[in-house]
Amino acid sequence: MDRRSYLSLVGAAAAGALAGCTGSTTTPADDDGGSTYTVEEVATGLEHPWAVAHLPEEGRLLLTERVGRLSLLERDGSRRRVEGTPAVFARGQGGLLDVALHPDYPDEPWVYLTYSHARDDGASTTRIGRGRLDRSGSGPRLESFEVLYTAEPYVESSGHFGSRLAFDPAGLLYATVGDRQFKNFGPDHPAQDLGNDLGTTLRLAADGSVPASNPFVDDPDARDAIFTWGHRNAQGLTAHPDTGDVWEAEFGEQDGDEINVLEAGANYGWPVADEGCTYGSGQPIGVSHDEREDVVGPVFSWPCGSGGFPPSGAVFYEGAAFPEWEGDLFVGGLASQYLARFGVDGREVTQTGQLLADRGWRIRDVAVAPDSGHLYVAVDAGSAPLVRLVPA
Repeated sequence: MDRRSYLSLVGAAAAGALAGCTGSTTTPADDDGGSTYTVEEVATGLEHPWAVAHLPEEGRLLLTERVGRLSLLERDGSRRRVEGTPAVFARGQGGLLDVALHPDYPDEPWVYLTYSHARDDGASTTRIGRGRLDRSGSGPRLESFEVLYTAEPYVESSGHFGSRLAFDPAGLLYATVGDRQFKNFGPDHPAQDLGNDLGTTLRLAADGSVPASNPFVDDPDARDAIFTWGHRNAQGLTAHPDTGDVWEAEFGEQDGDEINVLEAGANYGWPVADEGCTYGSGQPIGVSHDEREDVVGPVFSWPCGSGGFPPSGAVFYEGAAFPEWEGDLFVGGLASQYLARFGVDGREVTQTGQLLADRGWRIRDVAVAPDSGHLYVAVDAGSAPLVRLVPA
């Protein structure tokens, strides 16, 4: 059993044990002496929650569970299932994954979802779709759900769907697609082939069309929707509140986890340039990013031998609740089982704290409530809590 499989089992057991607890606990904040915060349970008994999206100024949020459930939650934890979601391929790492709102919500009440989809022959892929959130009837529902994009090709695998979403300030939609766990670590790997969508970040207009400004629209050998390539499996994606740059967090193999700033048309190296190593052997994968001029290196990484982090959901903090966190980047850690806080100065990134490190929780997603500034954290387990951090 490899490092991540073992730690995943330990984390799932711990999260399941804690999910039945109620009430709040006061916990000292970051290990750098930051402010104290209280951990409040919002909901418990969730089945592998994957993503959180707050409805602006409404005190409600949307939450996905990998089994295929989308829920509308009140701040008191009461929840209703949102009907009208697509059928999903809920196996391995697949299922109902990310959720995001149209930038002009509620004037444009579109809710965007990523999910894994399978054909009749069992091969699967990542899909992006959207529906209009309607709460006028007896219960919330996604109306007029439509598929916006289907990543090609379908693959006989249940891993590495990627599947984070983020809008930039111009209203363009970014989505990550994983490399589907191909192990041919060389130039023939799918992530080094612009003719497919594996190991890429896609960029679409809000209606699913491909922007004319995308970097490869005039390349007959490349997929038009690709914005960046050479990724392994990115599950963190967020836009910087000041620069508008899209920041991405992705898994390495053994270690080699990365935080990247996305640049149009850039190759991020996987697997010909990487800072990680192969599971078990500890052998380097490709060469270091610094040894190739045709790739872009990470702004922060966990190199081979560091123990890694496996990063998931990410968000820049904006809010009044914790003014000392303003502009900091928060990234959920899975096998590492803590929420990491990073100071960001341009593209200089420094890890400044570890939150929730004493609970054995695999952190799948993190989001900031736009009205309160409270930090919401989704824990990945079979019976998991959704918690929020509020000032002590």
